[in-house]
Amino acid sequence: MLKKRFAMPKYKFSYKNPLSHFLHVETVFNNLNGSVTLHLPLWRPGRYEIQNFPKRIRGFKVTDNKGKQLPFKKTAKGTWTVDLQESYSLNVQYEYFAGLMDGGNTWLDDEQLYINPVNCCMYEPSLMNEEIELELDLPSDYTLASGLKPNGKHQLLAKSYYQLVDSPIFASNKLRTVNYSIEGYEFYIHIQGDVPQSDQQVIDDFAPFTKKQIEVMGGFPCKHYHFLIQSLPYKAYHGVEHWNSTVICLGPSEDLSKRELYKELLGVSSHELFHTWNVIRMRPKEMTPYNFQGENYHETGFITEGLTTYYGDLFLIRSGVFSLEEYLGEVNKLLKRHYENEGRKNYSVAESSFDLWLDGYEAGIPARKVSIYNEGALAAMILDLSIRNKFNNEKSLDDVVKTLWILRGENLSGYTYQDYQQVAEEVYEGSLGSYFEEIISGTTPYENYLKELFEEFGLDFKLTSTQKPEERHYGFRLIDGKIAIIAPDSPAEAVLSLGDQILKVNGEDLKNEFPGSESIELKIMRMGRKKSIRLESGESEYFQVYQVQMGHGPNELLKRWLELE
Repeated sequence: MLKKRFAMPKYKFSYKNPLSHFLHVETVFNNLNGSVTLHLPLWRPGRYEIQNFPKRIRGFKVTDNKGKQLPFKKTAKGTWTVDLQESYSLNVQYEYFAGLMDGGNTWLDDEQLYINPVNCCMYEPSLMNEEIELELDLPSDYTLASGLKPNGKHQLLAKSYYQLVDSPIFASNKLRTVNYSIEGYEFYIHIQGDVPQSDQQVIDDFAPFTKKQIEVMGGFPCKHYHFLIQSLPYKAYHGVEHWNSTVICLGPSEDLSKRELYKELLGVSSHELFHTWNVIRMRPKEMTPYNFQGENYHETGFITEGLTTYYGDLFLIRSGVFSLEEYLGEVNKLLKRHYENEGRKNYSVAESSFDLWLDGYEAGIPARKVSIYNEGALAAMILDLSIRNKFNNEKSLDDVVKTLWILRGENLSGYTYQDYQQVAEEVYEGSLGSYFEEIISGTTPYENYLKELFEEFGLDFKLTSTQKPEERHYGFRLIDGKIAIIAPDSPAEAVLSLGDQILKVNGEDLKNEFPGSESIELKIMRMGRKKSIRLESGESEYFQVYQVQMGHGPNELLKRWLELE
């Protein structure tokens, strides 16, 4: 039986009371018959964990094109089966709670509507590649910012469901837009909230790293790109990549006048821009295409996020936006996080990538796993410096990324772990088996590689000690007066437990600093019971980390790596 042809799918967003945070979503699907299955995604690209967006909807109902209610049955947490009866179209309506502000969610209040369609837009599998219309019922003075194509006032077009859910939308009467062009590509910075820098200063900082990325990658994948920035009055840091845009949440906005937080804005913006190539288009085979109804397991998070984290900061110094001191400061942050995480001894970055779907964004049990962002960035640095050192900077990780892009990115075919290793070894002109076995799929100490490499590039790489006596001599770290981390084989490990509350130190109330004596008496609260504990200073130092600094000045290898003048 032939299906009748109707208009493209249409989504309409409206609301009555923005302070309730409930967004009304109405969707019209056409060209259907029989029994139809509808889905709402359970996760979103850019965060590899099940987030169960259906838990935020209420008032679900389905009617045909004449308003007659259609019978339906919920068959899974994000799946509804609808009996179309004699109809060829259906109208789905529900309310979505838009009450979570971060880079990957949806927010509604009396100042703006911010939509991540992947949270709240259902799909019918047979229509996922159809063009889509969007309509937003908004105050007349609101303007829109999105990577989607405008289709009239408060109306947009998406080429497919895949583009729709990869295209967040800002709507407000207070949007500030800054734009610049690089080699014919258009870039827009849409700001909701306060950013004190002038338009020209923002352009002077964004344009150089944009230009450098385009130069290295040999072009840009889309004609126009949109930075969608939520400058928030409270502490926040989050960025999410999309097809031709990114959402960045940062705060507190009043601190953006200071270099430290503004530097964070530049760092996350460079990181998210590089995602336009790496993971949005050049993505793991396991996510090609995305399965929105379950886990997309992969071992290559060291590429998707680690490589991007490394390049995000690297492009900032290579374009002159970061100073050498600022760049080495970011490297030292990576090193500090690495060496303070005992999980590096137990779980590889490849294993940790696979387990993102288990507990990747939680602290987890002590010393179990590592961060694909942090460890992946250091692993990328090791590979980059190894190639550069072998070929005197005539080759680099740039060649690996560009080759993989041409092979697996431009055609959206997806890559495997083996693809990446093969390309890396072709560029290296030799085996990198030890690197992949030890650094990517193993737990070999990174210093075994970094110490020699940093020396070749004129950098000192040395162990440094913490200045806090309780960490250095006894092996425990406090957060808000509670034991948060205990160093292995330390005096603290034998007598203290995670979560212990320190009440007194040597008979006195806990102060900002611990005494540096050879022993201390602690009174603690453990599970509602008070205990007295005596700690003797250990023979070793704990919480030591490697840090990097300039040696006798930049040598030629370093200058060419970081493109220093």
